[in-house]
Amino acid sequence: MSELQPGELAPDFEIPADGGVTLSLKDYSGKKVVLYFYPKADTPACTTEAVDFSALKADFEKAGAVVIGVSPDPVKKHGKFAAKHNLTVALGSDESTEMLQRYGVWQEKSMYGKKYMGVARTTYLIGPDGKILQTWAGVKVKGHAEEVLAAVKAAS
Repeated sequence: MSELQPGELAPDFEIPADGGVTLSLKDYSGKKVVLYFYPKADTPACTTEAVDFSALKADFEKAGAVVIGVSPDPVKKHGKFAAKHNLTVALGSDESTEMLQRYGVWQEKSMYGKKYMGVARTTYLIGPDGKILQTWAGVKVKGHAEEVLAAVKAAS
């Protein structure tokens, strides 16, 4: 399955997050949602991405958007990751990869000639009506949070 495209309805989801909270797309109906998918907590690029989104959280909120990061890591690992790096964005866990598959980000990857399944670093901007406004696939982390914020502001 490939990434979702602008104009498509974003699949609803219900996934656990740290602190016993459940994150669901329907809970943010009427708001813009920045949904970013990352491979693994506490790795260099994933840490940079989460720190950058957290640093801009107030700006995203001012622009009417909520930011949610999702990976297949367990909830407990997300909690440690958030505490270690003072992360303020919501981090959801999809250990079953069901949501990751519905969003088209659970893909075959290759490293050192070995093939395996993993998360393709992807971000979606979802509009207040639940439709995809913009997709970033194959994300390069440097400057990404700022680029997404600009898109959120432009969608206002």
